[in-house]
Amino acid sequence: MPHASATQASETIFLVLRRMRTPLIVLIVIFAVSVLGLTLIPGQDAQGRPWRMGFFDAFYVMSYTASTIGFGEIPYPFTYPQRLWVTITIYLTVIGWAYAIGTLLAMLQDRAFRQAVALQQFRRKVSRLREPFLLIAGYGRTGELLGHAFDALGRRIVVIDRSADRIEDLELDSYHADVPGLVGDVRDPGHLGIAGLGHPSCEAVLALTDDDEANLAVTITAALLRPDVPVVARTTSPVIAQQMRAFGSPSVVNPFDAFGDLLRLAVHAPASYQLVTWLQSGPGAELPARGDPPTDGRWVVCGSGRFVRELARDLRAEGLDVAVVQPGAGTGTPDRRDRSPTDEESHPGLVAEADLRHAVGFVAGTDSDTANLSLVAAARRANPDLFLAARQNRPASTPLFAEMALDALLVPTEVVAREVYAQLSTPLLRRFLREIPACGDEWAAGVIDRLRSLCGRHLQTVWTVRLTAQEAPAVQAWLVSGRARLGELMRDPAHRDQHLPAVPLLVLRGEECALAPDSDFVLAAGDEILVAGRPTARRSLDTTLLLETVGAYVVSGRHVPSSWIWRRLTRYPEGHNVARPD
Repeated sequence: MPHASATQASETIFLVLRRMRTPLIVLIVIFAVSVLGLTLIPGQDAQGRPWRMGFFDAFYVMSYTASTIGFGEIPYPFTYPQRLWVTITIYLTVIGWAYAIGTLLAMLQDRAFRQAVALQQFRRKVSRLREPFLLIAGYGRTGELLGHAFDALGRRIVVIDRSADRIEDLELDSYHADVPGLVGDVRDPGHLGIAGLGHPSCEAVLALTDDDEANLAVTITAALLRPDVPVVARTTSPVIAQQMRAFGSPSVVNPFDAFGDLLRLAVHAPASYQLVTWLQSGPGAELPARGDPPTDGRWVVCGSGRFVRELARDLRAEGLDVAVVQPGAGTGTPDRRDRSPTDEESHPGLVAEADLRHAVGFVAGTDSDTANLSLVAAARRANPDLFLAARQNRPASTPLFAEMALDALLVPTEVVAREVYAQLSTPLLRRFLREIPACGDEWAAGVIDRLRSLCGRHLQTVWTVRLTAQEAPAVQAWLVSGRARLGELMRDPAHRDQHLPAVPLLVLRGEECALAPDSDFVLAAGDEILVAGRPTARRSLDTTLLLETVGAYVVSGRHVPSSWIWRRLTRYPEGHNVARPD
């Protein structure tokens, strides 16, 4: 790892010494001259005989005098020359302390010093981390959403961002665990190094800034310095995405592509779209409403730029008739020199030109939120039956778009957050989401009904169960027998006749996967199961897989004693796997 920033963090004490060098020298000189003067000025003992103070006595007197303690005149009362000298030293030390304290306060207010101290404290926090953590480069809206989502899962995060305001917001945010945050440039390999890129517990790097070049720099740095650490990067540029993939195999998330894929899915498979968006939203998310978008007819996409081009291409790939209307391209609008960009993009003539009376869908895709809101309002007036979609660029506009009651809304930050969450939260979730579109809308509707009946309208937790000897020792013999059915494993260990409030979404065996398997699916040792359900179901299932007595009751209905003595009395030999079927 680069050591420039690390060296800077470790030299804070030297910065203090450099800034305080002159005040300290002044204090030392005043102290030395004062001690020397006390030793040279003659005094008198108790009998009135001449007496000179030694260096130790002079040092002692100046120590309590300079520190404003003032014990008194020792070992004998001072003469007038001594008192005059002590008076002079008192004022000299006051001047020296005032100079030193003023310099210290000025240094504490210095921006460079505060940054050095913050860097050292940050480095210390990161070096003390022992559990795996995610390094988030860029704490914008996407980083904030992911930070809270992973914090709810008990995952640690480390944040680096160039904005001091965002790092201050991070410190005031309500996280369960302490989140180290650094004000730094993500392009600097030294800052990434001190943020934990070289830490053995760093499990992934998330490049989530709103600057594609910065995200590319993070991807290159991680690929060259830590090729073993997975990287997830955000970009809206296909060129930047291609450059990122030239360095290893990072996971590149393009919110424009992702929204286009989701809109295509919403058009031809509303239930599949509903299931995907629900699972991507994380624990606690409410089941979204299932739309009824038009599958035939003319779509109008209003805007210009990369997003509009990619969205039009995705919709045309579904066989839809798509018309792209660019702002200011048609007639009937004022001269460009006489209107602002917002007027240009929201002018009623633009909507009239698109002939929305004969359209079935409308997408407002400009890079201005006010323009998109105006376009949606005009389109709704022109044709109340339109399927309306829009692009939201700023998080502050969320209440306004919520009041518009849109059928589909693109919020790039939320799209990226959901994609990254699906990739890193649970290993099998992303695989399951990729398989959903190919399974059909009726199948997706059935999965939603099962989830809703067992878990309610709010998504609970999603986790992975591995049927290995280490994570499921209580059922290994049962799995090897070839009669291990999924439905029997999903029973409640407290009441075997009841089913756990959880739905198996996917079973992975090697490279093959079974989607939403039924209760008769035969399990095997080494299988991985993606499960969605209530937290109580997760705890119960873990108990079944780990405790032999519980596993025996769940899979066979036998009550097996848990103590060694009762096993001997009931002829259960030591080491016998009690989950073995009869």
